[in-house]
Amino acid sequence: MWRFTKTATATSASALLIASLTGCSETTEAVPELPARICWDAFAAQGVSPLLPAGKKATFGAAAMRPFALQEDGDLASCTLDIDGVTKFQASATRLGHETDIDWSPWEKADPEPLDIGEKGILWHNGAASYIVCEPSAGPSSPGRYIDLHLSTYRSQGDHEQEKQARRILPALLKQFTAFAEKELKCR
Repeated sequence: MWRFTKTATATSASALLIASLTGCSETTEAVPELPARICWDAFAAQGVSPLLPAGKKATFGAAAMRPFALQEDGDLASCTLDIDGVTKFQASATRLGHETDIDWSPWEKADPEPLDIGEKGILWHNGAASYIVCEPSAGPSSPGRYIDLHLSTYRSQGDHEQEKQARRILPALLKQFTAFAEKELKCR
């Protein structure tokens, strides 16, 4: 009888181990499928996807469906990409009348590093910004056309690997965004 109990116990333990391993097996998620080009066709999805977390569903904000057009001072074009209902990538452009209207002071605390993109660019742990001059102002009371461009990623702050990856990828995306904006808005 002892032999039966030992064998039965071993069999039960094996069955429990197998059941627990299969029940706890994790299915790895991937970044949801995206269209080949995103955000007014300014970016290849494969260039943005390394910045995105895994998830089940990707959606774009309603503003991303509007044309990339900045007709008047203060006009904003924005594209948000959400993963499972939470914004994880954003590209935005704002038209301003004067170069002095460009305000990057919110990112000063992020200790940004300079980038040679557009007129001037900066890069911080989860974002990048640049601006271009479509038409310089003729004087203090005469507005021009300055386009302030921003890219932001929203991943876990403090994850140094993600920050390194963002710092590596964002400059190339900002360069693409700057070239796209210059072409679309017929700058220079």
